[in-house]
Amino acid sequence: MVPLKLCILSSEIMPYAKTGGLADVAGALLQELKQLGHDVRAFMPLYASVRRAHPELRPVLGLENVGIRIGATDYAFSIRKGSFPGTKITMYFVDCPELFDRAALYTFDADEHRRFLLFTRAAIESCRRLEFLPDIFHCNDWHTAFLPLLLRTVYSRIAGLAQVRSVLTIHNIGYQGIMPAAAVADLGLGTFEDKLDAGDRAAGVINPLKTGIKFADVVTTVSPTYAREICETALGMGMQETLRKRTNGVVGILNGVDYREWDPRHDPHLTAHFDANDLHGKRTNKQRLLATTGLTLEPHKPLVSMVTRLAEQKGIDLLFDALPALLQERDLGFLILGAGDDRYVEFFGDLARRFPGRIVFRLGHDESLAHLIEAGSDMFLMPSHYEPCGLNQMYSLRYGTIPIVRNTGGLADSVQHFDPATGRGTGCVFNDYDAPAVRWAVGTALDWFADQKSWQQLMQNAMAQDFSWARQALKYEQLYRSAVALPNSSSA
Repeated sequence: MVPLKLCILSSEIMPYAKTGGLADVAGALLQELKQLGHDVRAFMPLYASVRRAHPELRPVLGLENVGIRIGATDYAFSIRKGSFPGTKITMYFVDCPELFDRAALYTFDADEHRRFLLFTRAAIESCRRLEFLPDIFHCNDWHTAFLPLLLRTVYSRIAGLAQVRSVLTIHNIGYQGIMPAAAVADLGLGTFEDKLDAGDRAAGVINPLKTGIKFADVVTTVSPTYAREICETALGMGMQETLRKRTNGVVGILNGVDYREWDPRHDPHLTAHFDANDLHGKRTNKQRLLATTGLTLEPHKPLVSMVTRLAEQKGIDLLFDALPALLQERDLGFLILGAGDDRYVEFFGDLARRFPGRIVFRLGHDESLAHLIEAGSDMFLMPSHYEPCGLNQMYSLRYGTIPIVRNTGGLADSVQHFDPATGRGTGCVFNDYDAPAVRWAVGTALDWFADQKSWQQLMQNAMAQDFSWARQALKYEQLYRSAVALPNSSSA
């Protein structure tokens, strides 16, 4: 088949910048698409942290100090480029210090929508000037969700762009980028302003994600179950009707795992490697993890861990009642690595003081520690209220660290409840979103752990799972080709 020309836009891409799974997904997918023979290029903002960490990035001739107007404000952007590590994939970085030289990737500043409007417009303009007209613009989340509308309107009469198709992937529908309707001029739509949702504008807002859902040629999300949930339940966060109105629906493609980074056989963050045939390295990693974190747990006792954003979505509220009871009733250790809402930080800090040596809380993100936690823990808890896909449960499976998950989104699609009688299953799955369900699930997993024959079978089952990106990239390739085949009159 003829290779496709693909342009991926993402607000974060590993290994350059990361706050969550979006970065992992974008970085892995573009590599797999390149492996399939496609012409893949990617754009992301040149944040201050990226500028400092990557002095090797070089300017692109003809894309220096390009003027662009967002509303009544004139900006200038330049493009710097580099090769994605270990590949020939060209990475383009939108350099606009006025908007991107900030302390964090995302802000609550009044011009937050302008930052990503400029990023989106700069990507389109750069492709034009580079004479690279892709078959597909693949947008991710609200940050680039105005691109489908821009393609259909202000760029629709520009040679070549009328044939370009847009794919929008929703990684988490809870983040919609809502901006005030008074900022409509910033979009530069002119006579096309009536394309925006009239109800939202009457309510005083513009919703970038809703706009992308309405105008993208194809909408995807990151697991089949989440695709159903956001169309049929309150997990659609107000987007249910907009999603259901799409003539070609929402495609759910489960995220893959980049086993180049997440595999205990060669994980660069580990000093002791292991696989399903030789688990000595896992025991060594557990001892190292206990020593590193200060847990006083005996190595043969069960260790349950979490690496998570401390947010309501992640089910942290359920632990307020469940975790103290579990620590009082059962003999286990508990380890949490994460950052987020102050009330959760305070809760875990207080709990660590109440149960010294049995629970350890590490505030922040530490990539090496995250890998060691996956390698050295016995169980990994994800009690999420909702989980579009989740990656840690799939990492955990490969490391023989048994996931304890709620039956939602990608957790439901990637973990099967274990049955000791048949020896089938890969983890512990619970349904209800309440503290008793968490206590039941953790307690059930602890009971399995006490029966080493069952536990060894469960570990073998888990480590045999394959969620490689090589499989999932083929699904994206098929989706892109179906989008390219759509008639010009396709509309959401």
